[in-house]
Amino acid sequence: MTRELVYTGFMSLDGVMDSPGGTSEGHRGGGWVFDVEFSEEAYSLKSEELEETSALMFGRRSYELFAAVWPDSDDHVAYKELPKYVVSSGLADDALVDGWGTNTILRSTEDVAELLQGDGGAIFIHGSPELALRLAEADLIDRYNLLVFPVLLGAGKSVFPRTDRDSQKLKLREADSYGNGVAKLVYEVVR
Repeated sequence: MTRELVYTGFMSLDGVMDSPGGTSEGHRGGGWVFDVEFSEEAYSLKSEELEETSALMFGRRSYELFAAVWPDSDDHVAYKELPKYVVSSGLADDALVDGWGTNTILRSTEDVAELLQGDGGAIFIHGSPELALRLAEADLIDRYNLLVFPVLLGAGKSVFPRTDRDSQKLKLREADSYGNGVAKLVYEVVR
């Protein structure tokens, strides 16, 4: 049995995942999710995901951003004790946050592939577009849970490979749209 690897994130209509929460994340148009009227219903996907999340996975930068806020956040208390995997070749063991569940560093894409061969439930990648892109190129992503925002950013990080490769088929598992223009799209990767 293998574990399912799910990328979950906010995406602009033109496929950019970069800096949804603010310019401090690096994109000049950062914070674009806050430019759209808030709708609790549109964010319901995030609470639905908790039911099937058995672990979280991050790239180094996203881990450092989330680890600075999530451990003490009332909004993220359900994530506190979940195991966390950080994929980084350079992060030191002493940089891991105490009191935020079990934290494990994976040093390579191969380590991720090995983890996925074990038993356990779904692992969700939050943020981390560069990691997700690398894992998509290695054909390790099983599902995309996306909230697509009605904004065009023109440039930025994407989780989808842009290299010349064979097409990748996806199967729509769930879709919805909301009055603020956000669309929920859940796609399974067809293998």
